[in-house]
Amino acid sequence: MSSNLPVPRTAVPIGIADPVENARAELKAALAAIEVKANVPKRISMTVDDTIREARSFARQNPATTVVMVAGVALAVGTAVWGAVRLYIR
Repeated sequence: MSSNLPVPRTAVPIGIADPVENARAELKAALAAIEVKANVPKRISMTVDDTIREARSFARQNPATTVVMVAGVALAVGTAVWGAVRLYIR
């Protein structure tokens, strides 16, 4: 009744009888989990890629809303820059 599902890198496979092999598998899984958690640049890159993918999907599904949102952001940024320059000039 064993399944052929792949074991994640951060999991210890079931059914290891040898205590030494089990300890090695646990250490390997712990180090992999630490690497996944500690690799901040990779996590940021993955998050940015996911966000870009979602934004492109939203833009394909709602082109009119996307145009309005981009125009609103451009207006807000333009207003902020104009206000900052006006304050600086005074």
